[in-house]
Amino acid sequence: MNFFLLQSGPGAADYNMALDEALMQLAPELGRPVLRFYGWTEPAATFGYSQSYSAIEKITRLRPLIRRPTGGGLVPHDADWTYSLAFPPNDPWYQLKAVQSYQRVHEWIRDAFARINVTTTLSPCCVKEIPGQCFIGAEKYDVLWHGKKIAGAAQRRTKTALLIQGSIQPPPISLTRADWETAMCEVAGKQMNANWTLLETAGALESLARTLAATKYSQASYNQSR
Repeated sequence: MNFFLLQSGPGAADYNMALDEALMQLAPELGRPVLRFYGWTEPAATFGYSQSYSAIEKITRLRPLIRRPTGGGLVPHDADWTYSLAFPPNDPWYQLKAVQSYQRVHEWIRDAFARINVTTTLSPCCVKEIPGQCFIGAEKYDVLWHGKKIAGAAQRRTKTALLIQGSIQPPPISLTRADWETAMCEVAGKQMNANWTLLETAGALESLARTLAATKYSQASYNQSR
């Protein structure tokens, strides 16, 4: 199975969401899944595309506050480890039901933590969440460390791709993000026979991401549209 790996580093919140949407739009042309690791140039928060901005802005002081291209609730971004996955329609993962996809990505994360000697589990059921806040409580198949949710994700399926956006709030122990990212790639290589090719943000991908950042994700008319 051939994957692209995109290590885009820290980015502005509007650009981060724009690049994930660009990956979703261009997935058929890319022709293979993309795993992207990225960070944040400043503290920010994102929230699901169907959420009410007026409700979300009351429960966080983090700004900028950007609407994601996927669903879900409020996610704070500062020291979290953020990733996305984009699958084209011809990939078997695209055909999975949403709950199967959610389980599969978090099994991958659990196994990557195990590879760096950190024991995590998947939530067997739901723990009541505070409305709109992703990391207060847990849904089925969220990743838990000592019973506390440390990883959640949101998904969106369109005609062009399945996009998964995920955030990990790393447990307060001695860990490095680089080791976890390496473990993610190694687990995929072992369990999915993944072969990795580095992808650069250049050409059509970079151009579309910059356009989406400027015309959509940086605009109050989009972020406050609901």
